[in-house]
Parts: sequence; C-alpha cells; structure tokens
Amino acid sequence: RCFYDQKILQKAFGEWKEQWTVCREKKLSLRADNHYRHLLHNLIFKAWRAYVCQQQGKRNKYYVAESHAKKQTLLRTWQHWLVYVDVQRTKHGMQSVALAFRERSCLRISWAVWRRQHYQKCSGHKMNILALQHWAQSLQFRAWLQWRELYLHTQDEKQKDTRAVTHHQQWELRRCMGAWLGYLNLHRVKKRQNELAQEFRRSRTLRRCFSDWQLSWECRRRMRAHQRDLEKQAAKIALRRVFAHWRHYVVLCAEEAQQCELAENHYKCHLLVLQKYWNRWKSRL
Repeated sequence: RCFYDQKILQKAFGEWKEQWTVCREKKLSLRADNHYRHLLHNLIFKAWRAYVCQQQGKRNKYYVAESHAKKQTLLRTWQHWLVYVDVQRTKHGMQSVALAFRERSCLRISWAVWRRQHYQKCSGHKMNILALQHWAQSLQFRAWLQWRELYLHTQDEKQKDTRAVTHHQQWELRRCMGAWLGYLNLHRVKKRQNELAQEFRRSRTLRRCFSDWQLSWECRRRMRAHQRDLEKQAAKIALRRVFAHWRHYVVLCAEEAQQCELAENHYKCHLLVLQKYWNRWKSRL
C-alpha cells in the first residue's frame, strides 16, 4: 500500500509538473507575444515619426522655395517697372525739349518774316503812304492769320502729343494691369493646384495609414482568435487529460477495493482454516 501510494503521488506530481510546465510555457509565449507586439509598435511609431519629420522638412523647404520665388518675381517686376518709369521720364523730357525747340524755331521764323516785312514797309513808306498803310494792314492781317494758324497748329500738335502720351500711358497701364491680372490668376491656379495636391497627398497618406492599421488590426484579431482557439483546445485537452486521469484513478480505486475485498476474504478464509486446524490440533491434543 505504501508503494502504491508513492507511485500515485509520483504520478500526481508528474502530472502537476507537466501542467506547471505547460502553464509556464504558455506564460512565456504570452510574454514573448507581448514583447514582439511592443517591439513592432515601437518600430512602426519610429518609422511614422521619421516619415512625418521628412514630410515636414519637405513642406518647409517647399514653403521657403515658394516664398523665394515670389520675392524674386516681385523683384524682377519692380526692376522692370523702374526701368519703364525711367524710360517714360526720358521720353517726356525729350518731348518737352522738342516742343520747346519747335516753338522757338516757329517764333524765330515769324520774327524774321515780321522784321523783313517791317523793313520793306519802312523802305516803301516814302513812296506811297496810303499804299504802304494799306499794304502794312494787309500784311499785318496776313501775318496775324499765319500766326493764328501757326498757333492753332501748335495747339493741335500739343493736344495730339498729349493725347498720344495719355493713350500710350493708358495702353502701357492696361498692358501692365493685364499682365498683373494674368500673374494673379496663374498664381491662384498654382496655389489651388498645390492645395489640391496637398489634400490628395494627405488623403492618400491617411488611406494608406488606415489600410496599414486595418491590416495590423486584422492580423492582431486573427492572432487573438487563434490564441483563444489554442487556449480553448488546450483547456479541452487538459480537461480530457484530467478526466482520463480521474477515470483511471476511479478504475484503480475500484481495483484496489476489489483487491482489498479479495485479500480480506482470503485472510478470513485463511483464519477459518487456521481456526479449523487449531481446533483439530487442540482436539487431538
């Protein structure tokens, strides 16, 4: 019986040790899974942080380049505008000088004509005073008509020059305004295209991150489902093993009880025989 109890204890200790080993391996596997998951999350976070830093650096460089391009474009436009203003000032100065020279030349011609006519009038004054007076009046009237015609022609030329300058200034202003509006429209279109490109890139990045997260979540869900299935199967196997051990123990207990009963019956029979032989020996004695 002591040997049998020792064997039962050894078997029970072996089963307990096997269960303890399985539990320890399961704990180690869970710790390894947690460590692997933590390491994988850490690597994903580092990669995402590096990607975000890279995108931010690219975005800052793009903003700096765009600001530099705007400044360079504005500087070139301002330089062209200064050159255009200097050219217009030079043209206006040349036109003013030309008009002044033309006025002086016209006055000089009129003064020469008037002086020649005055000399002729003075030389013919002695010959015929009435004819000279009449001729002088007609000459003065003709000179006044010529001077008025010349004055009107000069005024018309001034007005034409003024209208030409105004028209040229308006045309240049219209052309500059058209170029400026075209530049503004082009800048707006480029800005809109850049905004659309950034929005598309942001949405594509979000979709990619979401798909990666969904795949990772699906993988974790499958791993958890597989782990739960393994735990259920391990629990079923352990339950079957415990039930088998219990059934074996019950069979052993039944066999032990049967053997004890047989041993007790054998011992009683032996005692009855001994008692029978003892009674016979006593009767013979």
